[in-house]
Amino acid sequence: MPRLTLQNKVFLTLAALLVALMGIYVGFSRLVLTQGLGPYVAEIELERLDWLARRAVEHHVRAGNWDALRADPGAWHRLQMDDDLPFGNAPPPPGGAMRPPPLAPDGTRPPPRASDGSRPPPPPPGMAGGGGPQLDLLPGRHRPPPPPDRANDPRDEPTSIYRRLGLTDAEGIHVAGVAVPADEAARLPLREADKVVGYLVLAPLKGLARNAEQAFLTRQSRFMILTGLAGLALALLFSWLLARRWFAPIDALMDGARAVARGQLATRVPVKGSDELAALAGTFNDMVQRLDGIENSRREWLADVSHELRTPLAAMRAEIEALQDGVQPFEPDTSQRLHRQVMRLSLLVEDLRRSMSESGEFALNLAPVQPLALLRDAIDLVQDRFHRADIALDTAALDALAAARTPTISGDADRLHQVFVNLLENSLRYTDSFGTLRIGASIEHGNPSRLVLKFDDSAPGVLEHELPRIFDRLFRGESSRSRAHGGSGLGLAICRNFVEAHHGQLAASPSPLGGLRMIVSLPLAGSP
Repeated sequence: MPRLTLQNKVFLTLAALLVALMGIYVGFSRLVLTQGLGPYVAEIELERLDWLARRAVEHHVRAGNWDALRADPGAWHRLQMDDDLPFGNAPPPPGGAMRPPPLAPDGTRPPPRASDGSRPPPPPPGMAGGGGPQLDLLPGRHRPPPPPDRANDPRDEPTSIYRRLGLTDAEGIHVAGVAVPADEAARLPLREADKVVGYLVLAPLKGLARNAEQAFLTRQSRFMILTGLAGLALALLFSWLLARRWFAPIDALMDGARAVARGQLATRVPVKGSDELAALAGTFNDMVQRLDGIENSRREWLADVSHELRTPLAAMRAEIEALQDGVQPFEPDTSQRLHRQVMRLSLLVEDLRRSMSESGEFALNLAPVQPLALLRDAIDLVQDRFHRADIALDTAALDALAAARTPTISGDADRLHQVFVNLLENSLRYTDSFGTLRIGASIEHGNPSRLVLKFDDSAPGVLEHELPRIFDRLFRGESSRSRAHGGSGLGLAICRNFVEAHHGQLAASPSPLGGLRMIVSLPLAGSP
């Protein structure tokens, strides 16, 4: 069995929901139509009994009440059959009036006869008595009216409207005819001088038994089903298109992730729109870009390490092979050169070890220390070498601050001493002869207060685009500060790790003297 994708699952879920909604729509529509058709037809049937309403109002006007109809059950029948009624002491209707023709079982009247005794042709389908348009809901109930001489009572018909018809007074109290529950009845108000004196009430049909009514319900149900199916097909089409559009970015992310897993770090996924999926695609691209940068850095680091190790090894090999071949005699200078290369190789290996082991968190032996005193010891250690290299040391600002106060920090004395030695060695190595190294010291008050040390050396400097990388492992500028000056390119990276471990900062910027400025900032002990 094929595995269902997330897109297919969402589509099938939406399809099931739409099918359920269509079933609910058709079921409730049929239920409403079945239950509501009877009351609706009753309203139409009742509106066609306006002649009976006028007849009932005339009776109420002459009698002044409904007592005659309440007292005599046959009076209601005679009123429906247009027979003359006794109205108590009221005069009878005018003798010259012509009685209306007999009624059909549905309460309608046949059209009047012409002067020659003939009847006009029946009205066309959909018309009632040749008047305005008439809704033909139940064709089986609209039979041709009976002839005038029909003797049978129309209420005898099983589908006669009179079996569901009644009369109530203005308060809704039953007067005559069928007693219809108020919540089910269709009502036609009987008005006398703008005053409601009673109601004609008609009970709705109970069930749709005739073929015509069933046919009407079937036609309407078929129409609802076809409409629902058309809407369902359209909704499913849109659901499929939307599912494809929504999950296309996820498919692209999956393809991109597979490509990255295969090592293709140049992979990028398209970012479309501004929704959450677009944000996810952008985050994925940023992640892959960072991975690509890390991988490039790793390769460069390995290449630099190989190069740094190869240089002293190649020099030592050349010296030793020359001695073995007798090309060069063993002299004191030869041993010094070999020793220098061994020491350079040892320094490189030690720097690599420190860089790898101390690149993250490491333990410090914290104690109250005086950084100015540690810096002075480091200066005394390298001062002779600066003198031999004709590089002046300007420590006036440092001496002035040391004479004024003794700043104290909580730190590791050995680590800080190593930082200061490395910074001094870096300036010694990369500053031209007859240059200057100026060491400044100051206190910056704040929260917390900080000791700020500035190491400014003279030319050569560092190119602006190389400044962000001087703290990278094995990086050394290829321009003015060339590899010819030696060093492993790991000293500044180690210094930054040590300073940051003391909650300080180590930064680099161009020096006013034309070289490089290194800024060490350390929080003072006891500062808030």
